Amino acid sequence: MSEATTATRGRVADALMGPAIGLAAAILVGNLLTIAVGASPLRVWSLLLAGTWGSAYGIGQVLFKATPLALAGLSVSIGLRAGLFNVGAEGQLVAGALATAVVGAALPPGTPAVLAVSLAIAGGVAAGAAVGAVPGVLKARFGAHEVIGTIMLNFVVLAFVQWLVLPERLGLPETQNTASVVDAARIPRLSAWIPSLAGSSASFAVVGVVLAAAGVHAFFKRSRVGWELGVLGISPTAAAAGGIDKGRATILAMALAGGVAGLASMGTVLGFRGYFEVGFSSGVGFMGIAVAMLGRTHPAGVLAAALLFGTLSQGALAIHAVVPKELVDVLQAVVVLAVVGASSDVVTGRST
Repeated sequence: MSEATTATRGRVADALMGPAIGLAAAILVGNLLTIAVGASPLRVWSLLLAGTWGSAYGIGQVLFKATPLALAGLSVSIGLRAGLFNVGAEGQLVAGALATAVVGAALPPGTPAVLAVSLAIAGGVAAGAAVGAVPGVLKARFGAHEVIGTIMLNFVVLAFVQWLVLPERLGLPETQNTASVVDAARIPRLSAWIPSLAGSSASFAVVGVVLAAAGVHAFFKRSRVGWELGVLGISPTAAAAGGIDKGRATILAMALAGGVAGLASMGTVLGFRGYFEVGFSSGVGFMGIAVAMLGRTHPAGVLAAALLFGTLSQGALAIHAVVPKELVDVLQAVVVLAVVGASSDVVTGRST
C-alpha cells in the first residue's frame, strides 16, 4: 500500500471520527432519555424512521427541511475555510428571502419562467452578499471581529426586515407577508414529476442545493481565488507571504458566505410559500453552524449533515405522540457538542 493511499485513508478516518462520535452519543443519550420518560427506544426510533425515510411523503419533507439547512451550512463552511466564523447566516438568509420575494413579485407576469426564477434568486444572493460583506469590511478596515460583527448585524437585519414588512410598506394589510411572487417565478414541486411525493413541500430547489455544493467544492479546489481563501484559513502568515491581500480576501469570503445564505430561501419562498413571511426561518441560519461543523466544512459532508438534521426535524413530528418532540432538540445539541469535542479543529476550517 502506497504512502499516499495510507495518508488518504487516514484523512478520511479523521474526517469521519467526529460525526461518528456525534451520532453514537446522540443515540446513547436518546435511548437514556426515552427510557427516563417511560417509553421504548426501539419504538421511538422505529416511529422516527417510519415518519421520515419510511414513506414518500416523509422523504419529501426531509428534503424540504434539509434544503435551507444545507445552504446555511455551506455559507458557514465558506467562512470557516477562509478562517472566518460567520455567525450571521440567519440575518443574511432573511435579507435574501425578502429580496427574493420582492423581486419575484415585481416581475412582469409575462416574464419567462427561467428568467423569472433566475432574477428572483439573484436578488436574494445579492442581498445576502451585501449583508455578509458588512462585517467583512469592518474586520478588514477596522479589525472588528467577525463573530461580534455578524451576531450584532443579525439583530439589525431582523429588526429592519420586520419594519419593512409592515402593511404600510412591503407587507399586505393585516399580515406579516409580502405580495406573492408571479407564477413564473415559482419553483415547481417535486411531486409534479414524482406523484408519490404529493402533499410534501419539496421542490426542485433541492437540485439547486446540489449544484451550489458542487460549485463551492469546485471554487475551493479549482479556482485561484478559492485557493487563496483556503490558504488564508490555514495560515494568515503564509497568505501574507504569498502576496494575498488579507483584507480583500476577508471581504470576499464574507460576501460569498452571505450570498450562499441568501440563496437558502429559494426552497421556501419560491418553492413552497410563494411569498416572504416574518419569522419563517425559525433559526435555520444558526443551525447552519451545526450543519457545517458536523459536515466538517466539506460540501458533501454538509449535504449529509443537512439530511441528518432534516430527518431529526421531521422525525420530531412523528415521535411527538410517544415522547416530547423537544427530545430531538436535545439530540441535535448532543451531536454538535460531541462533534466539536471530538474534532475541535473544525472551527478553524483546517479539516478540509
